[in-house]
Amino acid sequence: MKTFDYQARDSIGHDHVGSIDAVDVDEARQSLRKSGYHVLVVKENDDPPDLIAPLVSRSDVIYLTTQLAVMVDTGISLSTALESIEEQTENSTLRRVLTEVRTTVEGGGEFSRALERHPKLFDKTDVSLIRSSEATGTLPETLDRIAEYLRKELENKQKVRAAMAYPTVMIVLTIVVTIFLLTFVMPKFEPVFANQATKLPTATRWMMAASGVLTEHWVTCLLGLVATTGLMVYGLKTAAGRRARDWVKINAPIIGPLYRKVTISRSIRTLGTMVASGVSVLDAIELSSEVSGNSYYEAVWKSALGDVTSGSQIHEALASSPLFPSTLVQMIRAGEQTGKLDTVLSRVSSFYDNEVESAIKTTTSLIEPIMIAVMGVVVGGIGMAILLPIFSLSRMGH
Repeated sequence: MKTFDYQARDSIGHDHVGSIDAVDVDEARQSLRKSGYHVLVVKENDDPPDLIAPLVSRSDVIYLTTQLAVMVDTGISLSTALESIEEQTENSTLRRVLTEVRTTVEGGGEFSRALERHPKLFDKTDVSLIRSSEATGTLPETLDRIAEYLRKELENKQKVRAAMAYPTVMIVLTIVVTIFLLTFVMPKFEPVFANQATKLPTATRWMMAASGVLTEHWVTCLLGLVATTGLMVYGLKTAAGRRARDWVKINAPIIGPLYRKVTISRSIRTLGTMVASGVSVLDAIELSSEVSGNSYYEAVWKSALGDVTSGSQIHEALASSPLFPSTLVQMIRAGEQTGKLDTVLSRVSSFYDNEVESAIKTTTSLIEPIMIAVMGVVVGGIGMAILLPIFSLSRMGH
């Protein structure tokens, strides 16, 4: 695909300038004509490409959706709102996307179809909600709902990342300190230990052996680390590797309950948002499985999709899985029986958001002392391995 700059005129005589992606000039012209434009000039963009194209963050998408919701709700047309936001946007990548979306909308194309061409920014959930709103005429409300949905998702991700930041830093720090002690400190004492007549403690001999491997074969160790990391990355991309990783996430001590609640919160929020926006239950369940982020929960949702298609209710389909608490199943059952499923799912997702926040605090309070203890044992063990022979020499000297 290439980028072409164009000048075109719409049906009421207004001139438009922008860019469009196409295979060649003819395809670019054809796309513009389909959008209702009279093409004046089309030429390939010969500007040197950015070495690093600016990324569009989730916060940018949330801000864009919120602005659109406010402007459309006040009566501004969608194309005018897109053009206004496009002019204010500093991110060149987002501005290019907005130009393409606006061009499609002004040419009579569907907003949802325009967004669907940019899956990295607007996922299936966003597109499905917009498509439903186009059928029901509730675009402002849906845009508000999407912004709130994305905001909650971003908040939960940031909370989990913050909770995992401390143990990650402690692990890296422990590894760095260990390598420093074995490669710079231990070699300084080896001549002293070599002249000692008595047998060295077992821990000291192990540390000396590890130090020798790291200092004398560091190239091999580095290559082994790179190869191991590459194999792990490749393995995690396979289906078996992903299942193994997902199993560890939801079953590991301390962090397992946290990841379970995060996954349930994400799925239920998606299901509730979809149902409240008028998306069919079957499509809502399918999207809930796709956004779950865990292969085990994804399998449960896909199984539930088959059961609901066959005539079962959602709570019946989820009841057989141990991954969903019985209290959650009972609440969904109440929502289905009373005909207020969207309201119940909204309250359940809010409940699980609070549960996630509580689980993060609990997890953090448990991880901190454990990581301090682990670092103390590792660093302290190496320190003792160095000091024990020195103490023995000191006693012999007396």
